[in-house]
Amino acid sequence: MAFVIGIAGGTGSGKTTVAALIAEDLGPDRVALIIQDHYYRDLSHLSVEERAHFNFDHPDAIDAERMAADVRDLKAGLPVERPVYDFKTHTRRVETVRIEPRDTLIVEGILVLELDEIRSQMDVKLYVETDDDLRFIRRLRRDVSERGRTVESVIEQYMDTVRPMHLEFVEKSRRYADIILPWREFNQTGVSMVIRMLRYGRRDG
Repeated sequence: MAFVIGIAGGTGSGKTTVAALIAEDLGPDRVALIIQDHYYRDLSHLSVEERAHFNFDHPDAIDAERMAADVRDLKAGLPVERPVYDFKTHTRRVETVRIEPRDTLIVEGILVLELDEIRSQMDVKLYVETDDDLRFIRRLRRDVSERGRTVESVIEQYMDTVRPMHLEFVEKSRRYADIILPWREFNQTGVSMVIRMLRYGRRDG
């Protein structure tokens, strides 16, 4: 059975960085990664305008059933074919990516602690906490440079859905966390403590 680490936190909080640091320390050959962003529901049945105004920050936007099934299979030592999501068209691509099981599985995303069917499979639950203004700046940079968005569309989406859903779901999910990791700036001490705890919890020495 794989050891499952859940990493949650608001958009732009530093979840991906923390996951990468943990994976680097444990060793890439020992870590599999499941990211919530790959499991958004396909919106090809909606018009382009409807897709642009879809609430991607509500738990219902996530295909939690498939994500939970993939976590379950990887935990049990079985490979999975995870979906590929196109953020420019808001649709799921035909191709998939094969994820091989490893003895450690990191599950990362803003809502992974909110979704019970996923949270219940975690051995350790981590919440990365960062100030709202820093998170927004990071999201703005990412969505413009990597996802083809305009500054105006990012701001509109943040005010309409991202911020309200963060307050309603993401921030409240921190109550499920075993560890809350401050990440205003690079927190090497905090990450080192988490890694030591993970090694102790796994009895790796």
